[in-house]
Amino acid sequence: MFLEHSPRFVSRLTRDTLAVILAGGRGGRLANLTDWRTKPAVPFGGKFRLIDFPLSNCINSGIRRIEVVTQYKAHSLLQHIQRGWGFLRGEFGEFIEVVPAQQRFDKPLWFAGTADAVHQNIDIIKAHDPSYVLVLAGDHVYKMDYGAMIARHVESGAQMTVGCVEMPRERARSFGIMTVNEDGQVLRFTEKPDEPEAVPGKPNSALVSMGIYVFDRDYLFERLRDDAENIDSSRDFGKDIIPDAIARDRVMAFPFADPETGQQPYWRDVGTVDAFFQANLELIGRGPELNIHDEDWPIWTYQAQLPPAKFIDTQRGPGWAINAMVSGGNIIEGAEVRSSLLFSQVVLKPGTRVEEAVILPDVEIAEDCRIRRCVIDEGCRIPPGTVIGEDSERDRDRFFVSTGGVVLVTAEMLGQEIAHVR
Repeated sequence: MFLEHSPRFVSRLTRDTLAVILAGGRGGRLANLTDWRTKPAVPFGGKFRLIDFPLSNCINSGIRRIEVVTQYKAHSLLQHIQRGWGFLRGEFGEFIEVVPAQQRFDKPLWFAGTADAVHQNIDIIKAHDPSYVLVLAGDHVYKMDYGAMIARHVESGAQMTVGCVEMPRERARSFGIMTVNEDGQVLRFTEKPDEPEAVPGKPNSALVSMGIYVFDRDYLFERLRDDAENIDSSRDFGKDIIPDAIARDRVMAFPFADPETGQQPYWRDVGTVDAFFQANLELIGRGPELNIHDEDWPIWTYQAQLPPAKFIDTQRGPGWAINAMVSGGNIIEGAEVRSSLLFSQVVLKPGTRVEEAVILPDVEIAEDCRIRRCVIDEGCRIPPGTVIGEDSERDRDRFFVSTGGVVLVTAEMLGQEIAHVR
């Protein structure tokens, strides 16, 4: 196999690949977290944003030509990429280009779907003349070497390859489900079925699309043009492009698995408040499934120049944190933190207790507050004596409460002005 014996073969393929990251979605299931930011710009893991994961995967895989396609409330995303991702060298043919939705003479409209977002930018893709196009979602959390997937695509002779993961059937209803033969060729693709088809031999598991696609360039252009001429199409990869490609040509599945153990690595779609909350808190335990301390596969991001976290003893007791993750610029003054994740520049005042919470950047929680099982959005100022997470009825009157009982608090819910677009 080329993949096993020739790293040079793989690196040649990645150099000849253009990545297109779709980063224009609102992410409405994240409720008010996306009122003022696109979903890929949502903070994650104490210091990152969701977009950092596919971008880092590209860089670590040797893919250094990247287009980031934006649309919905993209200012904070553009700012983040400008500040933290400007280290590629244009003179070596490396770049991250941000491509906003643009008015065109033939289509004076916003992107109608994921496929239309790529179709409207065919001219830009052509200008870079790649042999392969890697289409990625900009809002999933995982670490993946795309080089292996591209090499498998070339070796199999497929026109299109779809990355996939196994998932319990009861959770798989929210995803596109693939049915494959024993060679890995995709036979059927069903978008968000009520009863997902099981993996052969695994009645409780289904094969789910990761929203990662490798195309031969010309084949992608052909499918996109055909789709654009179809008046009944919804202009979506999952609903239209993949089923059409399966019916016409050779589409292969690429299982996302550890090449040594065969185990499925970490992959999360943090598309709901509950999923976002859980994925963040998974990081604080011993040996989390997602290793963000991995020096061999670093997650790159923009880092503000901030002082270390500080814990202050007061007359009311010491400031302390246990089973928690804290970030630069935190000041924990006579407050206690348990089983929580604090982003940068979070200030906790004396007498306050925070438990099972995800606190986004630049939040100040005043004296004598009890904060439990909640997500507090960036820039909030929590008044003295506030109690959140103990009375669900009262929380629903003031804030957003998820189906899993997680409370989401934003500055607007507190009657506070948003200091800046985040």
